Amino acid sequence: MSYSIPKEALSFFKKLEKNNDRDWFNEHKPEFKAIEAKVKAAYNHLGELMNAHDQIEKIKMFRIYRDVRFSKNKQPYKTHFGGSFARKKPELRGGYYLHIQPNNESFIATGFWQPSKEDLLRIRKEFEMDDSEMRAILKDKTFKVTWGDFVGDELKTAPKGFDKEHAAIDLIRRKQFIFTKKYTDREVVADGFLEEVNKSFKDIRPYFNYMSDVLTTNLNGESLL
Repeated sequence: MSYSIPKEALSFFKKLEKNNDRDWFNEHKPEFKAIEAKVKAAYNHLGELMNAHDQIEKIKMFRIYRDVRFSKNKQPYKTHFGGSFARKKPELRGGYYLHIQPNNESFIATGFWQPSKEDLLRIRKEFEMDDSEMRAILKDKTFKVTWGDFVGDELKTAPKGFDKEHAAIDLIRRKQFIFTKKYTDREVVADGFLEEVNKSFKDIRPYFNYMSDVLTTNLNGESLL
């Protein structure tokens, strides 16, 4: 059986963008549930592909219902599918995310979205002590073609306790350590899309191996597990 992202997923969200209310959604809910089942099967298949080169312990597809309690945007429904792939903890760090949205807004993301206070300090201390391994990963040709450079939030200056003139301050001041890759609508619904995503996720492994090693050891390299 072949798995793919159905074209109806994108067309449904385009209609939902124009009719984002409960009456319209309830009327079209059977259509949505049928699409959702196909997309969920695709996410699960991707997880199986990833398990050939990683250890995925949990796949989570997020619900379409938006939490509007603390949001200025009161539209009740998301206009995208999103799902995360969690690696086996505690020894394997980092995570994967697949986002399916029409109008060429689909993307994949990997890395560390909200590192804990302790993890963030440990990463920064590692870069302060030696940033050569991270630089080598970022400069690797295959890695650079697939993922480019870091994206995400960063401080405008050095974090407390770090020298703002440090050679690795560009890495040290980061608050998130994320890589993203965008896809067009045509790419998303094409045959082989899930295999392409899987290959891109596989290409992140040198980074994940390095960060997992950092976050499971102290500054002396002694295991914390």
